[in-house]
Amino acid sequence: MAEVNLRGVRKAYGAVEVLRGIDTDVEDGEFVALVGPSGCGKSTLLRMIAGLEDISQGEIRIDGRLVNNVPPKQRDVAMVFQNYALYPHMTVARNMGFSLKLAGKKQAEIDQRVAYAAGILDLAHLLDRYPRQLSGGQRQRVAMGRAIVRDPQVFLFDEPLSNLDAKLRVQMRAEIKALHQRLRTTTVYVTHDQVEAMTMADKIVVMRDGSVEQAGAPLDLYDRPQNMFVAGFIGSPSMNFIEGRIKDGGFSAACGIVAPANGPGVDTGRENVVLGIRPEHLLLDPSGVEATVTVIEQTGSETFLLLDVAGQRITYLGRDRIAIKPGETVRILPDPGRLHFFDGESGRRLDARADTSLPLPSPAPSAGRGGSPHKPQPGEEPAPRRKAGLGRVAAGMLFAVGIRSDGYRPELHYMRGSGPASARARAEAEAH
Repeated sequence: MAEVNLRGVRKAYGAVEVLRGIDTDVEDGEFVALVGPSGCGKSTLLRMIAGLEDISQGEIRIDGRLVNNVPPKQRDVAMVFQNYALYPHMTVARNMGFSLKLAGKKQAEIDQRVAYAAGILDLAHLLDRYPRQLSGGQRQRVAMGRAIVRDPQVFLFDEPLSNLDAKLRVQMRAEIKALHQRLRTTTVYVTHDQVEAMTMADKIVVMRDGSVEQAGAPLDLYDRPQNMFVAGFIGSPSMNFIEGRIKDGGFSAACGIVAPANGPGVDTGRENVVLGIRPEHLLLDPSGVEATVTVIEQTGSETFLLLDVAGQRITYLGRDRIAIKPGETVRILPDPGRLHFFDGESGRRLDARADTSLPLPSPAPSAGRGGSPHKPQPGEEPAPRRKAGLGRVAAGMLFAVGIRSDGYRPELHYMRGSGPASARARAEAEAH
């Protein structure tokens, strides 16, 4: 195991700069996910760590050793590629042990390491098969086994699950995470799927246009995104963004949505402000603004509503099943304790509320989140507030500092799965 340190790393193809000064660290034994949209430079950065791409500027260190000009086979890293890159004429056992054979290891040692990796990945009964006789998930495990037998300092994964179906992706996510917890090998994992990153990584590095937008623990990025790009990229479904203004400690939008905004940085009059509210942080409340249901999606465990609020498109996510049809109306209210405010011009976060990342009590059954709008009687307070014995003003003040009367914890609900030239070929083979 080893640390990976990147300092001012840049990559340019002629006049086109694809990486613009990357600075980040991967601690010993840490699982770090590089995420971002296609073309952001995450795979290029991974290939630079592996030695498959030259570095235009900056430093890459592995275990304290500068590796800018070190060939791939001498970096002590192992890479798992998106397309598996298995040799079709070799059995599973020969595929897994081929890099050791190239390294001049004795056959007894090769057999021992292959058997060890096969035991970890449940491949022992498949060692005599050829790749064409394996399923997609089994091929991916063989590619992982080929990396494990090398016992490298660093594992590098380049979107290894993108070719698998949704169900198999969920299964392989769990297997890769369990593998890391068992081996504790430093891992850098590239993906465009933020759900993979949230469920697997110790730290996430969000990239856009060759730069790092934000890096931190998954829940830190979920709870306190530093700009609108991170806020919209992390979380599924994406965060709702509502343009408006702040005046006298309150946010108001043209569509009629209002919310308290009395925290540091937004306690004075501001124009061109964007309110961010996650779909799971919207409440169905008789006192909320009226919204017309345009699309409803029932997954069994969750209900997705696509709403129209005076021309503003809003997505709602609830845990309860709702007896409602497109064209009908509901009333929605942003949870005052889960608001995010951003500057409309720069997209940067405004410090609008206290940190809500501290643990809260376990959620109690209530109608507060995803509750049916038909349950409360007209003029009756929703169950959580009535149970807490709080008036609207007092409840709003507690929400503003991150205290929920119903004890709801969003972090318990964020994890939802659905979801060359010959010279280069030789270099990739050396990194297997």
